[in-house]
Amino acid sequence: MAVLPIITAPDPVLAQISKPVARVDDDLRHVLDDMLETMYAAPGIGLAAIQVGIAQRMLVIDVAREGEDKQPLFIINPEFTWISDDDNAYEEGCLSLPEHYAEVVRPAEVKIRYLDYQGAERELHASGLLATCLQHEMDHLDGVLFVDHISALKRNMILRKLVKTKRLKAS
Repeated sequence: MAVLPIITAPDPVLAQISKPVARVDDDLRHVLDDMLETMYAAPGIGLAAIQVGIAQRMLVIDVAREGEDKQPLFIINPEFTWISDDDNAYEEGCLSLPEHYAEVVRPAEVKIRYLDYQGAERELHASGLLATCLQHEMDHLDGVLFVDHISALKRNMILRKLVKTKRLKAS
């Protein structure tokens, strides 16, 4: 397994729409394992493939709290099958927008259909932090960042700071 470099905003790669995964095989599982190691090392609770430069519809998530056993989810080709009418607000961050956070309002519960690590079709009903994390990571698959859900003023402030940070690191 390897820790992969995480792409940071405002890199245009993050705006790409990811393509469906055609086949779940050992090569794909190797990429998923690398993504999980990358997410844990960051540290984070979710990572979409596009964040490591792979434009395929897959993500890894683990919302286990510190001290709990790890509970990784490998999610391939996810689709929403139901979205609740009730909303929750969470302070969200993103590995592609390091050290920036904002409150985002999203549906409180969702149901998804997806393929797991072995390629078997699964369904998942999620609420709370897991529902928020799923929506956040699935947004990445469509080129959407959490800052796209906040005011333009706040979004532009965050993106300007990220550009400035990239420039300072480059010089």
